[in-house]
Order: sequence, then structure tokens, then C-alpha cells
Amino acid sequence: MIEARRATGEDAAELVRLRGLMLASMAGTEPPPGPWRDTAREALRERLGDPDGSMTAFVVDAPDAPGTLAACAAGTIERRLGGPANPSGRVGYVFNVCTDPRHRRRGYSRACLTALLDWYHDRGVRTVDLRTSASAQPLYRSLGFQLTRDPAMRLALPADPVD
Repeated sequence: MIEARRATGEDAAELVRLRGLMLASMAGTEPPPGPWRDTAREALRERLGDPDGSMTAFVVDAPDAPGTLAACAAGTIERRLGGPANPSGRVGYVFNVCTDPRHRRRGYSRACLTALLDWYHDRGVRTVDLRTSASAQPLYRSLGFQLTRDPAMRLALPADPVD
């Protein structure tokens, strides 16, 4: 059985590397270098060690390369207003699920996701959302996720001008 471990701030650089691989697979091109990587590393270092525990990541170490991650899955807990289907209002959100191409088809992402879903369950989260690519849907379906009828929408607000 593959064991996923909880990520620490020391894994931040590798988590950002895997995020770049995930973004490249979704967009078809590698994301450009830039400050987003430094900002993401710093946010992970802060949030993975935050005692409020509203964000975590689970990882599988690459068996052939010490200090390198083979796979990861990250998640947050958001507190919304409760409703009939989710009285507590706690909602999990899964993101940054990625396996390095050299380590695919070995169950590493499944191990990371299973650990993340256990983490949610232990915290009373009963609703978990994610966005998926068509190629990842079989994995998510096998873990119980279902497509929803709700179309996702997004608004990008303009950044404040720099003085």
C-alpha cells in the first residue's frame, strides 16, 4: 500500500514545481516564470504550518529521488452558511492534484486524495468540491465524486494600479 504523508513547509518548492506541471498539462504550455512561484512557495510555507489548519497537502515522495515529490493533492476548508444538505457549512476544496509524469499510473494521486478525504472527514467536512479535467474524471469518480449541474463561473477583478 502506498502511504501519503502530510506535507510541511519544507515541501513548498516541490509543491510549486508540481503545480507548474499541473498547470502545463491543463494549458498545453508551461506557465511562465515569475513572481507567482515565489508567492506560492511563501503561501505554502505559511499555510501548511498554520495552527488553524484550514489548508493542507498530502504528498508521496519519489522513491528514486530523495527530496523530490512524486505526487500531491492539496485542499482547504471554507466555512459557509449551513443549509439542508450541509448543516455545518464546512466545504472542502481540492486543488493542485498532480503526479510527476515519471511516476504516473502507480496510485500516488489516489493515495494523496484518499489521505486528503480522510483529513476532511476527521474535521467534520461532508461536502468536498473540485474542478477536473476530463482525463482525471475516472479517478475522481472512483472516489465517489459526481459531476454537478452547477456551471462554474469566474470574474477576474482588475488589480490595483501600482503607484
